[in-house]
Amino acid sequence: MDGIGTGRLEAFSDGVFAIAATLLILEIGVDTSRGDLGGQLTHIWPSYLAYVTTFLIIGIIWLNHHHCVSLIGRVDRTFLFVNLLLLLTVSFMPFPTKLVAQYLQKPDEKPAVIAYAATMTLMAAIYNVWWRYARTNRRLIADRTTDTSLEAVDRAFNPGVPLYGLTLAIAFVSPLASVIITLAIAVFYLPSAALFERAR
Repeated sequence: MDGIGTGRLEAFSDGVFAIAATLLILEIGVDTSRGDLGGQLTHIWPSYLAYVTTFLIIGIIWLNHHHCVSLIGRVDRTFLFVNLLLLLTVSFMPFPTKLVAQYLQKPDEKPAVIAYAATMTLMAAIYNVWWRYARTNRRLIADRTTDTSLEAVDRAFNPGVPLYGLTLAIAFVSPLASVIITLAIAVFYLPSAALFERAR
């Protein structure tokens, strides 16, 4: 399988990202059998927080995935398998997002947010494995890609696992703070690797 281009990998990945992001909105809803719609719309603020946070994270994963693939010249079977693991975690994200939407600020909020933070931490770990496998010794990197571009992505990826691991630890103490910090991480990653390259 060595030498196969990246087109099919990116096309399949884009489809999974799009479906996962779309499914998030299905977790926001109100009880139409009850009155006081305005009160309900205010009451479900955890759904908005969970939706925005996860949507931004999936969007950032997609943006960085696209950028990284543009630096890669070929794929192999191992890389495709790791990419599938990454997509597995991405497609799973709507479930813990639903848990946060349903249980944040309620008695069972701690296990819900722990599941959410654990999913994000696992995603970050697999994403790092995905990049390091392609990048180590330029195993799958295109000849045209400069070392500066690779180092920029390295700097973008390095904080990921520790930051999401921090949200997992905080979830045991303050679930709401954990979700808010997760949102802050998403905002931090919005500039993606380009910011790190400009700052070099």
